[in-house]
Amino acid sequence: MRGLEIPLGKRKKLYRFLEILPGAMSYAAVILLFLLSWINPILGAIYLLVIVSITFVKAVATAFRTIQGYKVVKRAERVDWRKRLMDLKNPHEAFERLHGRSENSYGFSEHVQNLRMLSVVEGKSEPKPKDVYHAVIMVAYNEGLETLVPSVEAVRDTSFPNERIIFVLGYEERGGEAMEANARELKERFKGVFRDFILVKHPDGLRNEVVGKGPNLTYAGEHLAKYVERQRIRKENVIVTSLDSDNRMSKGYLDYVAYEFLVRPDRQHYSYQPVSIFTNNIWEASAPMRVIAMSNSFFNVISTMRPHLLRNFASHSQPLAALEGMDFWSKRTIVEDGHQYWRSLFYFEGDYGVVPIRVPIYQDAVMSETFWGTLKAQFVQLRRWDYGASDVAYVGSYLFSKERKIPFWQLFPKFWRLLDGHVTLAIMAPIVAFGGWVPMLLNLGSRGAVAFNLPNVVGIIQTIAAIGLFVTVFVSLKMLPERPEWAKKRKKFAMVIQWILSPVVAIVYQSAAAFYAQTRLMLGKYMEKFDVTRKVVKS
Repeated sequence: MRGLEIPLGKRKKLYRFLEILPGAMSYAAVILLFLLSWINPILGAIYLLVIVSITFVKAVATAFRTIQGYKVVKRAERVDWRKRLMDLKNPHEAFERLHGRSENSYGFSEHVQNLRMLSVVEGKSEPKPKDVYHAVIMVAYNEGLETLVPSVEAVRDTSFPNERIIFVLGYEERGGEAMEANARELKERFKGVFRDFILVKHPDGLRNEVVGKGPNLTYAGEHLAKYVERQRIRKENVIVTSLDSDNRMSKGYLDYVAYEFLVRPDRQHYSYQPVSIFTNNIWEASAPMRVIAMSNSFFNVISTMRPHLLRNFASHSQPLAALEGMDFWSKRTIVEDGHQYWRSLFYFEGDYGVVPIRVPIYQDAVMSETFWGTLKAQFVQLRRWDYGASDVAYVGSYLFSKERKIPFWQLFPKFWRLLDGHVTLAIMAPIVAFGGWVPMLLNLGSRGAVAFNLPNVVGIIQTIAAIGLFVTVFVSLKMLPERPEWAKKRKKFAMVIQWILSPVVAIVYQSAAAFYAQTRLMLGKYMEKFDVTRKVVKS
């Protein structure tokens, strides 16, 4: 599997160049504004207005996609995915029953077409709903039962039959005696609930592994594969879902995934991506963390509406046979989720896709014991996510390799979007916020109207773009879980006022975390430890 793994030790020149590239472009984009403004304020103004205009267009598109995505997710949640999955048991009969019926539920016409297609191949050894098994691998480090139990209960309470769910708890040896005790408590508490509840302890200090989630997932996956063999279950019919300890899946999630799995003849070549919504503890979280949590939720809602750009993030599902073929997840990166997309794409030589599963898996907003501890924990989490910039070198080295098996012009747009996304994340917020003043401050001795009016022009564009913020506030209120009894009514007002923190959060967290991760890559100071975000539950 050497061709799928990130290199260890000293990198080749091309790989090092590509590791430096995201950070170099980000710093160059900021420096270029100062340089052009110093040479000629008009050049600086043109450069800035191009960036601000791009931001404005993206803000409008984001507002539209957010509303569209929110409506789709709510419609998908209302579907009885168990019933649709059972229609695949006898697709010919279901097609005859539903054909010609007018129904406005989410995906109904596609469902009828899927039944028609499956009617043609019926009896050709295609798997049926009864043949599908779900294996859920939940990884844990040092989380308490107050976090772990609700996540297991959410799996138990899905509409998919528990007798065909294999639950695997992959926990870290470095979690100590407390984690060991919690693991055994969970196994005892959920004894007999699933087909099996398997404990897999990931040893500390294994060779060629970063300290992170990927090695734990892979170690648990290897044990799962052996268990499935002993049980004589077809690996091709087992769908593996990876979960963090705070993840709570929607009731219909497993049925929805099984449905999408069965209607695809090349089902092994796909992974299945839910919508990650960070609202488990949103009422308890502090204002800056709520803004970040909701912003990340919006991004995931928007992403599900763009399947051609969708990549693996956080929890996702993938067939066991495919996972075993590619040696499961990477053990050499702290961003194993996004990296899994590229790993799978290269394994299947370009014939791979991500299917949007438009129902949520709910997660926690960042929250620690203290406010300052929470602020630090949030930055640590974002810098880990932004270390996905390391995939630029991984993808680029394959793109420019003679051993590449994917056509250049098929892969290059994906590479460019990956690079552009990380650079944009770093530069946009500070340039839009402060860039309008640069031409003026560098030309104080002149009376150029362009330089001195530029802050006003940028301000007008920002004001118009703020319309998107109103959309954000509206949708965020819609996405909130029910207000708990302890939360006073004025707390909902705080959920609106919190959005004035958006510019500060974008600069202090999103941009700074991106620059931090890219700078580490430029200097070759690789992040090889997964800094686990504490899961604190406050009563």
